[in-house]
Amino acid sequence: MRRDQVCGRWVHVREEDTQDEMVFRPAGTDLPPSRGRVAFELREDGTFAETGLGAADVPEEAAGSWELDDDTIILSEGAAQGVPREMTVVEVDDERLVVRKPHDGG
Repeated sequence: MRRDQVCGRWVHVREEDTQDEMVFRPAGTDLPPSRGRVAFELREDGTFAETGLGAADVPEEAAGSWELDDDTIILSEGAAQGVPREMTVVEVDDERLVVRKPHDGG
């Protein structure tokens, strides 16, 4: 897997998740309304930004660094809630990023 395949801004589409997988769509995809969608952007320079609902139900943004280890996206600590710190990519194309759900709160 190459970095350019996963770079971009991705939005979590909970209604497409399965028991074992989380589904993200590119930002700008026409999605039904949903309270508090989590999104993250993986940038070519190794930085990322993440948006999720904070403690007061107000969107919060956090930033950090990321790396790709084989098929696993690893995000630095200290980011907002909502996106796992390690995401094993199951499938990625121009329309979807599918990752394995963490099983130990990861």
